[in-house]
Amino acid sequence: MKIFVIGSGGREHALTWKLAQSPKIKKIYCAPGNPGMAEIAECVDIPADKLELLRDFALKQQLDITVIGPDDCLAAGIVDVFQQAGLKVFGPTQKAARIESSKSYAKRLMAGAGIPTAQYAEFEDHQRAVEYLDTQKFPLVIKADGLALGKGVVICHSPEQAVQALRSMMVDASFGQAGRKVIIEEFLQGPEVSIHAFCDGHTARLFPSAQDHKAAYDGDQGPNTGGMGTYAPVPWVSAEMIGNIQTSIVDPIIKALADDGNPFTGCLYPGLIYTQEGFKVLEFNARFGDPETQSYMRLLKTDLLEIIEACIDGRLPELDINWSSDSACCIVAASGGYPGSYQKGFTVSGIDEAQDDPEVIVFQAGTKRENGKIVTSGGRVLGLTAAAKTLKESLDKGYSALSKIHFNDMHFRKDIGRKGLP
Repeated sequence: MKIFVIGSGGREHALTWKLAQSPKIKKIYCAPGNPGMAEIAECVDIPADKLELLRDFALKQQLDITVIGPDDCLAAGIVDVFQQAGLKVFGPTQKAARIESSKSYAKRLMAGAGIPTAQYAEFEDHQRAVEYLDTQKFPLVIKADGLALGKGVVICHSPEQAVQALRSMMVDASFGQAGRKVIIEEFLQGPEVSIHAFCDGHTARLFPSAQDHKAAYDGDQGPNTGGMGTYAPVPWVSAEMIGNIQTSIVDPIIKALADDGNPFTGCLYPGLIYTQEGFKVLEFNARFGDPETQSYMRLLKTDLLEIIEACIDGRLPELDINWSSDSACCIVAASGGYPGSYQKGFTVSGIDEAQDDPEVIVFQAGTKRENGKIVTSGGRVLGLTAAAKTLKESLDKGYSALSKIHFNDMHFRKDIGRKGLP
């Protein structure tokens, strides 16, 4: 089979790496890809937002299945474009992807299905949103309704902060159209957990639990990023908890989407928080997490292609999905200044040396090849992943490998996975 992977980040590198292990796959193409993906697949110079060009390439090459990575591609309707051309594609349709691209749509579905989440109100009028603040307790959370690269959520500890966040989103358009509508919701306290599920429109199969580290700096300080590292599984999340998440959150939202005429096929990723009342949904994502996927692909034992085919064909219940009992981590090496402004074009060294340990894989994200060298080209540059019998062993391996990586202004968190250690 010939497979097409859309995207160029660490998530897509991890998916390509896992797919390349399938004996059923003869060739993998990636668009636009990155230097790491180019070592195991053929990269095609088509931007991920050029939906028709991507479709035309898939048709010309007679590609069997396309796997979509980025959320904005899904929100733009790439699955619909490919399906209308008779192409098989893994991911939700544009309407189903609104579970991520419109927080208000997700909230309304959750309310109708009785899924536990924070109390909220939605606003398109700036003045009404400001007036609503007078009735609320602090801290509270303000979210851009649309996609904002994982950065459209602001925790406000005072009315002044909230007024500034509303002005930034709704008046100054700091997130473009994504902030035209906002959600104001109660602040929930507790540890956050990432859950993923393979879905075929009616059935969901959950991954092990994972935990992301969104803040830029150690101790969960600083601005939110797209994610500075992950580990899986989370030791305190029990099998009983996973079962409750399946029955009270994942199954009801899959049914709600199907009942709304938008059955969800692809990878569903609920971001959860464990409160005194149990797990509640912070948000739903309509794709593989980044950098959760980098850890997950180190633990998945079943052929990823077989899972994808079962999801597309609506026969997920027939398939057993097996995961390693090991632990895995991903530690992100980022450009200095990320998630704010940062410089690009610094030479990256040490990738091969970091992978001397067979349990370490370096997934490239914000990189490009220039004059024969790998240079930085994005905020999150690399994801150092390691797998081992215990979480501590995997973290030790990951940080040891990271010590061999060098580029100017490299920044990383030193406390990835610490919350999971005894």
